[in-house]
Amino acid sequence: MNLSSVIAPQDVILDLPVPTKAVLIRTLAAHAAARTGLEEDVIHTALMGREKLGSTGIGNGVAIPHAPVAGLDAPFATLVVLRKPIEFDAVDDLPVDIVFLLLSGGERTSEYLKILAAVARKTRDEQVLGLLRRASSPAEAFSTLTDSA
Repeated sequence: MNLSSVIAPQDVILDLPVPTKAVLIRTLAAHAAARTGLEEDVIHTALMGREKLGSTGIGNGVAIPHAPVAGLDAPFATLVVLRKPIEFDAVDDLPVDIVFLLLSGGERTSEYLKILAAVARKTRDEQVLGLLRRASSPAEAFSTLTDSA
């Protein structure tokens, strides 16, 4: 799956300064609300509800916060590279600095699961992670994430 069908270049944010997971989730919800027209609190509640089930920190400094959000017609994604890693309760207990937000419509579809799998595969690649961490522009990070390899 090519991730360019899910994420737009304007949804890549580099060098984001957030001090905590809670601030990050709020910031992601605000960005998604501005881009989708949905209420920030609805998105925030969905993301926090998912995090309460278990951390979406998948290891190697990567987190994939995700949740279904009623009213969303198509999947929405954002890639964030943080200025400094933050504690995220990841499975490997390492702090997180690469975050891929994924929101889907009210039901989890096979497309949603394919997107999650594609992001997980891409972010297991140490070379990809290094390129994302060193990206000097959103366009460069977008290209790294969406290029098929």
